Formats: sequence, C-alpha cells, structure tokens
Amino acid sequence: MSTVQQPDPKDRPARLSVGVVGAGRVGPALAASLQLAGHRPVAVSGVSEASRRRASLLLPDVPLMPPAEVLERADLVLLTVPDDALPALVEGLAETGAVRPGQLLVHTSGRYGANVLNPALRAGALPLALHPAMTFTGTPVDVQRLAGCSFGVTAPDQLRLAAEALVIEMGGEPEWIAEENRPLYHAALALGANHLVTLVAQSMELLRTAGVDAPDRMLGPLLGAALDNALRSGDAALTGPVARGDAGTVAAHVTELRRHAPQTVAGYLAMARATADRALAHGLLKPELAEDLLGVLANGTDGTEGDAR
Repeated sequence: MSTVQQPDPKDRPARLSVGVVGAGRVGPALAASLQLAGHRPVAVSGVSEASRRRASLLLPDVPLMPPAEVLERADLVLLTVPDDALPALVEGLAETGAVRPGQLLVHTSGRYGANVLNPALRAGALPLALHPAMTFTGTPVDVQRLAGCSFGVTAPDQLRLAAEALVIEMGGEPEWIAEENRPLYHAALALGANHLVTLVAQSMELLRTAGVDAPDRMLGPLLGAALDNALRSGDAALTGPVARGDAGTVAAHVTELRRHAPQTVAGYLAMARATADRALAHGLLKPELAEDLLGVLANGTDGTEGDAR
C-alpha cells in the first residue's frame, strides 16, 4: 500500500493533451500510461525507425511530427531523450519560441533535476523532473510495470503536488529527490540495475562455456533468492567464498576466468574486493582469513594466479 498522501482532487492535473519528444523506450510508455488515466496523447516525435515503431505500437493513431510541433499541440510535454542530449534540446526549444507559458515540461532523466529546464522556465513553462526507477523494453509490458514503480521527483515547491499527482496517475510511487542529490540518486540506480544486467549476462556466458544448457533456468531461482535476501537483510545476506574467506577457491576462480574469459577478470576482482570490504566491516569475514584472500585479489591484478592452497 502506498505511504504517499494522495493529492486532493483540486491538486490533480486537469485532463491534458500530451506530447512526447523522443520516442525511445520510456516516452511512449509514460504517454500510454497517462492515456489510461484519462489524458490525451496528441503528438510524438521520433527520428529512428525503431522509435517510430515503438510510437506506433504504444500510441497508435498518434501522429509523428517535429519537436516544435509537438510542443505546439500539447499541454504536457514529455522530454524523453538521452541525458546528454537534454540540455541542448531544452535550450533549442526555448530559443526558438516553441515553449508556451503555462506548459508543463516533464523530463525523465535520472541525472538531472528541474534546473536543467531553466531555459524553458524563463519562457514561462512549468518544469518537472519525473524519473521512473524502472528498466524499459519498448513494449506494452512497460505500461504494466509502472504499477508500483518508484519515480524520482524533483520540481519547484509550488508544483510538487502536481508532479506527485501525475506519478500517482501513472500508477507510480513518488519519491522526492533534492536537486543536488540527483546525480547520486542516479548513480545508485545505475550501480544496482545496469551493472546487474552486465553481471548476469557474464554469468550466463560462463555457464554456457561450462556446459550448462539452460543457464537462465539455473540462475533464475538463485538470483531471485539472492535479490530478495539482499533487499530484506542487506549485507547480512552475503554468502559465497569471498564472505567465507576461501582464498583457494577465489584463486581457482581467477585462474579459470583468466583462461576462459579474461575480459571478466577485472570485474570479478573489483566486485570481490568490494564484497570482502563489506564482509569485513560487518563481521562476516574473519580478519585472520582476510589476509590470504586479499593477497589472492592483489595477485590477480598482477596477472598471477595467487596461492591456491
């Protein structure tokens, strides 16, 4: 159940015409979710063929048009472009007079807060930063996944209720993030989600190399349990050879990885060191076992195999 106070009906946004600038994986899904809440998508811009297909799939019958024309038609505009492209896009839209006074401009970048929209604010727009803490596929399943999804919300105080109301209408849970904390907030999500995909993909490749026919089926229950335990118990959920101080096992791992998948060694060593540090700090790794383990990890950096006693 949501712990966020539901906005008073008078604070909820009126039914709005919605435009999307940047038909990547996020924008069409958010617009489709807003449509379910009673808002009306009226225009979308997309450059690549893939973005146009996504728009057609999630927003059928919504016309494709240039960004300036999207802003001309919409009361609420979703700016869903890559982080690095956002400042220049906002500057360009403001300089060309595309932004209208009273228009809601919503970006979905995790890195930026509301200040990146200052050029549009000076043109009279109402700036909101609404970042869904979710991974997107570009398919209709994304709309379903927004139910219960946390959104990092940053906006001027006078727009806070409107921002939270929009998130709730999309089925999400608003979480207020201070402007100065946006980069740290985004780094935390990238560390947990983006790097997880890399780790899982590497693990699946190694299992295939080891002869496992269905690595996804093998990893599914294991990773599901590990994630659940970590969310419930934090560092107390640490298990495995690093947390136990099994230096010989870790040395054998490094040897095999260097032989079969040398591109994974650096990542393995970095994560093993971080795990060892956390296990030591929380009393899970005995100090007398940590010395040999850390020696193996140091030797692994040098390309040697360590002492596999």
